[in-house]
Amino acid sequence: MTDAFRLRASVDRQAYLIAREREPAAIAALLNRKRFIAAYALAQLEPDAFPRTEYWSCTTPEGAAVVCHSRAGLGDATVVLGPSDAVTAILSVHPGPQQTFATADPEHLPGLDEAYYIAEQRIMWRMHLTAATFTARGHRAVRLQGSQVHALNQLYGSEGAPTSYRARHIDGGCYYGVVDAGRLVAAAGTHAISPTYGIAVVGNVFTHPQYRGRGLATETTSAVVAALLPHCDDIVLSMDPTNTPAVKAYEALGFRAVGEIVEAAAWRRAGSFGGGIRRFMARLYGRGHGAELVWR
Repeated sequence: MTDAFRLRASVDRQAYLIAREREPAAIAALLNRKRFIAAYALAQLEPDAFPRTEYWSCTTPEGAAVVCHSRAGLGDATVVLGPSDAVTAILSVHPGPQQTFATADPEHLPGLDEAYYIAEQRIMWRMHLTAATFTARGHRAVRLQGSQVHALNQLYGSEGAPTSYRARHIDGGCYYGVVDAGRLVAAAGTHAISPTYGIAVVGNVFTHPQYRGRGLATETTSAVVAALLPHCDDIVLSMDPTNTPAVKAYEALGFRAVGEIVEAAAWRRAGSFGGGIRRFMARLYGRGHGAELVWR
């Protein structure tokens, strides 16, 4: 773990020391400071995901910034936490995959915009539930297996969006669905589960357009939560605050809003050559500190 400092070069420029974090326990200690926002990044510490995930930190007097880049899920993902100036410094040399799905605090938007072309940006509520607040709803949802992946892809693609779920995504997660007349008409699942750190991210909640308004999203989500709670103390999800019916449905299950987050599809701005030069110079400047040194 790097020492807690930020060097002052002049009135206008700061120096940031950036380190690759490789010890799960130390990373978890950083992420748990904003546990509900960092839920996905915590789940990437699990043994099956950790080898395909990078964590970078920059500790400043205002607190520790962490950037997580993961290739272990359905798609590449980036989670950022901590002081926005330090996050921006990390992203300037470690922007991650060419295309990623970013989760951040709203204050991080300028730094994200500097590193990425941002699309489909949404301000969401992060909602949280525990066993103490949970109220189960419905009884029609059944556990889905990897062998049902074709039916799940058909459901998720019913409005024309391409889907690419594989059997391992279903078997490695927790998915429940409602079947009507032999047809899967509603489903809910998980983005990430961390039994080690006791937290899970619920998502992929979808009801076929012809079956909406019947409470099926609530029932499938309820079933997923019920299956997760014996293994995870905290369950979180993201919700569009303008979707009042859905917010009320999740609140009926026991979810409560605990903060705002930004979710966005992102494409790297910097070319690979320029990024490589910046990383080389950061390593050169920081070699006496055992880290990378970025001036901003």
